[in-house]
Amino acid sequence: MQESLTIGQLAARSGVAPSALRYYERLGLIRADRTGGNQRRYARTELRRVAFIRVSQQVGVSLEEIREALDSLPASRTPTAADWAELSTAWRARLSEKIRLMTKLRDDLDGCIGCGCLSLQRCVLYNPDDKLSGEGPGARLMLPRPEPAAAPAAGPAPVTSACGDCAPAPA
Repeated sequence: MQESLTIGQLAARSGVAPSALRYYERLGLIRADRTGGNQRRYARTELRRVAFIRVSQQVGVSLEEIREALDSLPASRTPTAADWAELSTAWRARLSEKIRLMTKLRDDLDGCIGCGCLSLQRCVLYNPDDKLSGEGPGARLMLPRPEPAAAPAAGPAPVTSACGDCAPAPA
């Protein structure tokens, strides 16, 4: 039989606080057996699940999405490399989009803040008279914009990059 871990041992090995491990268990993200004295005992394979949870959270995946993904893994055996590969394939497009957005944020903010112009009239992120509110809520210049159904009405061209000498680049 495989040696099990106490909650303290799992916490020490995973770097996750015991309270978080109990929370993960309550959400069904990890599983523990109970001793006759009702103490938790975790299989060593739970270390892999906790690592997956931590990394997934770091890239912005919700605990509900993590639970759904972990539920797709076999409960009766240790997940194989193929199991993990299948799970990661399902998230690949989403993670690629997050990377694209983070790169855009880094590049646009660095270019705009780094230029030192402090000109709100020409800044790519400035939104005079809240003109972008017509496109919907949120950071309209940074988030992906929906494709228009028809040709847009005459107006300013959408901005596609941060300043090149502080002048917004037309689309």
